[in-house]
Amino acid sequence: SAAEQKIRKYLIDNNFVDCIIQLPSNLFFGTSIAPCIMVMKKNKSDNKTLFIDASNEFEKGKNQNKLTPDNINKIIDTYRNRENVEKYSHVASLAEIKENDYNLNIPRYVDTFEEEEVIPLSEVAQELTEVKAEIESSYQSLFGLLNELEGTTDKSKSELSKFISLLSK
Repeated sequence: SAAEQKIRKYLIDNNFVDCIIQLPSNLFFGTSIAPCIMVMKKNKSDNKTLFIDASNEFEKGKNQNKLTPDNINKIIDTYRNRENVEKYSHVASLAEIKENDYNLNIPRYVDTFEEEEVIPLSEVAQELTEVKAEIESSYQSLFGLLNELEGTTDKSKSELSKFISLLSK
């Protein structure tokens, strides 16, 4: 919003924002939101901001996720080294942040996109043929079992017949 943008602009223009760190979701008890740490620093030596996407750095827990010592050390080492790490961190210049309208969302600076493997159409067609054959086999087994059923009353016989008739369409 406009008020938040003014605050971000003030913080960036006055060179207070040193680093933005995105942590994994479901890290804290009672909330599943992904927390973000904004590291502020007076007297910075340059006007660059480090962005770290640590959202995939966690150990899955039963009720909540957990940062391991290795995860924490990776974040700290990246912060100390202040370097670009593919799909993990990016050092953005003041001009780059201004170009992004002072938006500090991590995905604007750290590209974590993973390309999906392209599957040849011939493989997709083969898989569809196999699935279709499996479905047909399952239907035959189902109808074999249904034909063994008998209703105990006229009403149940009628319902069973309708059921089989509807399924066979």
